[in-house]
Amino acid sequence: MSTERRVDTPRGEARLVTDRARRPIATLLLGHGAGNGIESRDLVALAQSLPRHGITVVRLEQPWRVAGRKIATPPATLDEALVAAADQLRVRTPLVLGGRSAGARSAARCARRLGAVGCLALAFPLHPPGRPEKSRLAELTGAGVPTLVVQGERDPMGRPEEFPDDLDLAVVPGGDHGFAVPARATVSAEEAMGIVVEATLEWIVREVVGSGDSRE
Repeated sequence: MSTERRVDTPRGEARLVTDRARRPIATLLLGHGAGNGIESRDLVALAQSLPRHGITVVRLEQPWRVAGRKIATPPATLDEALVAAADQLRVRTPLVLGGRSAGARSAARCARRLGAVGCLALAFPLHPPGRPEKSRLAELTGAGVPTLVVQGERDPMGRPEEFPDDLDLAVVPGGDHGFAVPARATVSAEEAMGIVVEATLEWIVREVVGSGDSRE
């Protein structure tokens, strides 16, 4: 069952929605994209599935969204709100910072500063659609912590083959930027979300829990 609370940030009030594991081994803090909120199907799937495997999931709704605005504020303001919200969590398990699209960028920029032990990048916007020369790869590789990218095969903001070979990468076959798949794709919409959840779980167990890292 989800619980929620409002927290103050330099950019206004944010909302934290928590799905808590009974005996948590890690905490995953997730931010949303610029065109949607914490109700995104991938964020919901993670929040519904991971707690039963010992991973508490906290979804951060940015102040611009809480205030009812439709346009996201600049990247630096997203980082400010993320840092402020994370500081109020006071987690005692290893912290993994993540998000989808703009939220993934913010997580990568803030992971080291917040002492995260991993970064989860869902649908990382490697570049604007049709503008591969405007690469944001430096943000991703600059996270400074183990990073998993989960990318749709047809994502116009960065197809899987555009990422470096040495990066941990999980692919949703036929998936677009929102991980939606065509009707005749090799996987169903439900299976696509299963790939997101299973890849994330396996990676957190291997990279975070398996490493023996702790914030105690």
